[in-house]
Amino acid sequence: MGNNGDAKDHASELRDLLSLKKIADAKYEYEESDYVIFGVPFDNTSSYRRGSKYAPDSIRSAYVNLESFEFSYHFDLLKAKIADLGDMEESEDVEYVVDQVERITRMIFSDGKIPIMLGGEHSITVGAVRNLPKDVHMVIIDAHSDFRDSYMGNKFNHACVTKRSLEILGPGRITSIGTRSVSLDEYQDPDFDKVEFIPSFNVKEYGIDRYINEIERKYDKIYISIDMDGIDPAYAPAVGTPEPFGLTDYDVRRIIERLSHKTIGMDINEFSPLYDNGNTSMLAGKLMQVFIASRERYRIEHI
Repeated sequence: MGNNGDAKDHASELRDLLSLKKIADAKYEYEESDYVIFGVPFDNTSSYRRGSKYAPDSIRSAYVNLESFEFSYHFDLLKAKIADLGDMEESEDVEYVVDQVERITRMIFSDGKIPIMLGGEHSITVGAVRNLPKDVHMVIIDAHSDFRDSYMGNKFNHACVTKRSLEILGPGRITSIGTRSVSLDEYQDPDFDKVEFIPSFNVKEYGIDRYINEIERKYDKIYISIDMDGIDPAYAPAVGTPEPFGLTDYDVRRIIERLSHKTIGMDINEFSPLYDNGNTSMLAGKLMQVFIASRERYRIEHI
């Protein structure tokens, strides 16, 4: 209900579900916004290094030190209509958290806004995927295939997110970039080829633009899910399950800026501040700026 009791959007209901923490450039109320940030402090299915539940606040803290003017795109982020709803309540129940993410992203999508979800571990992405329309293609940045049917006795473990997403979206609707860690069971899964996995080694050999060009040519609407371990540990050391030989920070920046104008939503996850020197949280914040600034610059140039 709106301020006067009119059912204009889901602002009131969303405020009841989330806290009041805000990112520095988030100067707009939900009702006026185009971009809606919210955090999901959850890491209960982490299999190596926990701590990603602290990431949303760590990203906000780092973001304070970023200039609002994004020089690369000549855009002042204070002019972007950004709202930050704060964080969901903490819970140790992954199915409950995924259901809450589904509920929140459903309202944001239905109000015609762009959700930017800060995790938390990658398991939370499934909630957002449940709301993706049939004409949306999912682009994942991840070191791992995350294609286990179950892990540590849980089908919603962070190691199962691509498998769960495939079950929701169907074959041919997921591209995962940066893959370099796959178990034998995952590789032998009869559904493995229904997802396009692009190894980081291929990106190194052929360049990231080769793969971006194909995605841009084939798909009109995109959802981007960034697992920070898709980026090489040299650039993003503070992740739950680090894996060498990854994408560069520039590779990921290029993916985001080239595809942002087609992107209806995004999440950034699997960053653990407990293992950080400040670099990983700053990179996560900067990737969010790149997404918004490049998308707004494209909009301005194509009005």
